[in-house]
Amino acid sequence: MQKIEINLTVNQRSYELKVKPNKRLLDVLRNDLNFTGVKEGCGIGECGACTVIMDGEIVNSCMVLAGQARDSEIITVEDLESENGLHPIQKAFIDAGAVQCGFCTPGMILSTLNLLKENSNPTRSEIKDGLEGNFCRCTGYKQIIDAVELAAEMMRD
Repeated sequence: MQKIEINLTVNQRSYELKVKPNKRLLDVLRNDLNFTGVKEGCGIGECGACTVIMDGEIVNSCMVLAGQARDSEIITVEDLESENGLHPIQKAFIDAGAVQCGFCTPGMILSTLNLLKENSNPTRSEIKDGLEGNFCRCTGYKQIIDAVELAAEMMRD
């Protein structure tokens, strides 16, 4: 199978790659570029473990062919931490006990980031809507919703 050329910007860094046309964005991010915060859960776009932000929108990277992401700007969870330490959302997830096994955490954090960019003071109902499509098998979501509220508060201050 002939490879196609794609250009991606991932976490503010440009990449030029040659990939098979049927390769998923998830596999490019994890295997080719070593962004292991992007997890494969279900592989069918149902669990949110592979969530990334692509051109400002939440996407399940397991459902995007790498060629579809050509010339896109991708944000993974690895982009959040800075030289100043953890991002307020990451800190809030830790402080609220929202990190259990951690498998769903990157997707939850990116969905939270996207939500809080659009709405700096979401209601609990809006938080639930913003996290829709991200499944956690360890908790009843209370700690996660609490973490989003705490992150919103921290980011407003």
